Amino acid sequence: MKQMNCYFTGSTLLVLVFLLLFLNSCTEEESRSPANVLFIMVDDLNDWVGCLGGHPQAVTPNIDRLAARGMLFANAHCQSPVCNPSRASLMTSLYPSTTGIYFLNPDLKESDIARSQTLMPQRFKEEGYRVAGAGKLFHYGGMQNENYVPNFAGRFGGLGPGPKKRISSYDGHPLWDWGPFPEREEDMPDYQIASWAAAELAAGSDSVFWLGVGFHRPHVPQFVPQKWFDLYPLEDLQLPAVLAEDLQDIPDYGLDITGLEHVAPTHKWVTENGEWKALVQSYLACVSFVDDQIGRVLTALENSPHAENTYVVLLSDHGFHLGEKEHYAKRSLWNDATRVPMIIAGPGISAGQICQKPVQLLDIYPTLLDLNGLEPDPRLEGHSLLPLLQDITFDWPHMARISFGPGNYAIVSESYRLIQYQDGSEEFYRRAADPHEWHNVAEDPAHQQLMEAHRLQLPIEPHPILGKMSTGHRAYEAAGANVFSVKE
Repeated sequence: MKQMNCYFTGSTLLVLVFLLLFLNSCTEEESRSPANVLFIMVDDLNDWVGCLGGHPQAVTPNIDRLAARGMLFANAHCQSPVCNPSRASLMTSLYPSTTGIYFLNPDLKESDIARSQTLMPQRFKEEGYRVAGAGKLFHYGGMQNENYVPNFAGRFGGLGPGPKKRISSYDGHPLWDWGPFPEREEDMPDYQIASWAAAELAAGSDSVFWLGVGFHRPHVPQFVPQKWFDLYPLEDLQLPAVLAEDLQDIPDYGLDITGLEHVAPTHKWVTENGEWKALVQSYLACVSFVDDQIGRVLTALENSPHAENTYVVLLSDHGFHLGEKEHYAKRSLWNDATRVPMIIAGPGISAGQICQKPVQLLDIYPTLLDLNGLEPDPRLEGHSLLPLLQDITFDWPHMARISFGPGNYAIVSESYRLIQYQDGSEEFYRRAADPHEWHNVAEDPAHQQLMEAHRLQLPIEPHPILGKMSTGHRAYEAAGANVFSVKE
């Protein structure tokens, strides 16, 4: 009888073990069942946010509180330092070198490869989500937001409103203006977009939802009401850290691709006209303004029935220079133009984590599928970040790749950045020892093996350039005029 009892006891234990494993499996699957997605995208936001430390005076309490709730990816990069290709890559999870969309045009529909892809909003609609969005999610060229975002609520005025006369002394491109305007923040499109998003969250939904919220600031023109400028008195304002003669070790082609045919003011003009502090102030004012709108949306989520069942993703389409390397705006392969804020928070994601692994905007699409237990799409070129979200020490084997036209690439690892231009010239930077990228060590024999490991990430046969005549097209053609002809 004792033996029989022992037998049943052992069997019972075995059954209990299998039962626990089954329940654990069910719990894991349940945690990855479909949840809501609040997708917040900011235009031209660099690392000048408190949690990333890009500027020591940046006031961004709402972005910071979101980062404290989830994982901050501190080494995240866009796939192109230009609005249209960056957003196209994000929504397709395909590199510009795959689709041929490198610059401000063309529309996604002009690329056979991009057109055949199921875009992120469409995929979630197919999965039964209620999909809606407002503001700038895709680029504004053509009717991309209206065509590709179901239940698109509108642009709410886009980059407007603007004053009747210029505020700044710059007489170049009309978008390049800065200063306090208008008087009421309620007149700002971003304020109205945040109000729309808050109302959507408060209204509730009978099904899971994907809600896209696309903010415009700090994109030029850098206009926001005076109260945001008051946060940054000019007399106390710190300018970006720069190094005299920083450009001496940059290849000629690197100088050309970042300097020719651009519409932003030159560093020479900015410094000679005493506008550097004003530009930095207006950018920071715009950052704090849009942070406040993000806060209104986050508060609406927290006060809604969806607070515990919503993944929040916050990111920017690319970075922005404010005088670093004597450059302004984007359109460079340096860290200031490619590094972006990226935060993911929600069910099952541990709070307050900072990840230094190199990740990319095109990783977001497969990550959201994975988080929600949806079938992966093998066509996506990004990689799910779920392993990192579950274990920040995960051995991440991938690097980030950024392009500005075929032949011009940055490859970013956890510790290094390789830049290779279409004429074969290169830059190589050590992220920890040289975070400002002041010292190009590409000629140092000690780094050649490391550089070769990064070169292995370069595309072998990039897609020819699609579209024509945008600023990026012109800059690319001007810089490469003596290298090879641009394929139309």
